Amino acid sequence: MKHGNILSLERCPHCGVAKPTMQQRMQFTSTDHANQNARFWAGYGCSNCGGVTFAVAPFNIQTQKISGDITDLWPSPKTVAETVPLRAREFLSQAIASMHAPAGAVMLTASSVDAMLKEKGLKEGGLNARIDAAAKAHLITTEMAAWAHEIRLDANDQRHADESASLPSEADAAKVIEFATALAQFLFVLPARVERGRKLEPPKSS
Repeated sequence: MKHGNILSLERCPHCGVAKPTMQQRMQFTSTDHANQNARFWAGYGCSNCGGVTFAVAPFNIQTQKISGDITDLWPSPKTVAETVPLRAREFLSQAIASMHAPAGAVMLTASSVDAMLKEKGLKEGGLNARIDAAAKAHLITTEMAAWAHEIRLDANDQRHADESASLPSEADAAKVIEFATALAQFLFVLPARVERGRKLEPPKSS
């Protein structure tokens, strides 16, 4: 990925809109204390939500030109790890892509949480019962269970079109997606990483 006046991304890291117009709004260069590690920085604003994404690339002080492709983005585009089971991964991926439609994103996130818990064998009752069962089985902490219930209730408000409930904002959608992402890390991503690490660890000599 190269720097330019327009940053080409599949989705905006802030609002999730597809093929966003990300136009450069600012740029500057930096070096370390020894005048080394020169880097070129640029900020790109999304025309849909106004969120700014920063990109950095190596910079050649002698030629005063960028000397390589973009190495990092902040915030980085949200993705769901391949180690998350397919159904839960698809729901969460669709929720991330739907942040510009917050009510739908909240409901999709609740479906993802539900699918994660079912994958762990918690299939009795509704989402409410599965959350409680997960906490009781110590699959999740009591704090995570409380947060999960908030997501369940937010989704219920939208699913049943509760007239007394306010419509969720993009910030609300981001909050529930953050929880679901953390839950996926806790239940699937970190255990898979630990398992891979143990397989790579050389056997101890007796």
